[in-house]
Amino acid sequence: MALIFKYFFMLYMYMMGLITFVSNRKHLLSTLLSLEFIVLCLFMMLFNFLNIFSYEVYFSMLFLTFSVCEGALGVAILVSMIRTHGNDYFNSFSILQC
Repeated sequence: MALIFKYFFMLYMYMMGLITFVSNRKHLLSTLLSLEFIVLCLFMMLFNFLNIFSYEVYFSMLFLTFSVCEGALGVAILVSMIRTHGNDYFNSFSILQC
């Protein structure tokens, strides 16, 4: 029973992260934070799945490596956007600009 509750809780956290990701369209920072929350939920689900079936957990380390690279790329885009436009609003810049 506790195992089922744990899976539903992780699925609930994942769905809340997706809802937050879809609804936050004003700031880039809040979108990146919700994306990192989704990645963290996916990591927890993957780690529990690998532990239950007694698989190797090296794939979870690979997943963490890629998620850290994704987070660093998001922060680099955020810093670049703040340097060029002055804020992280999506409405403050146009895609047609060079």
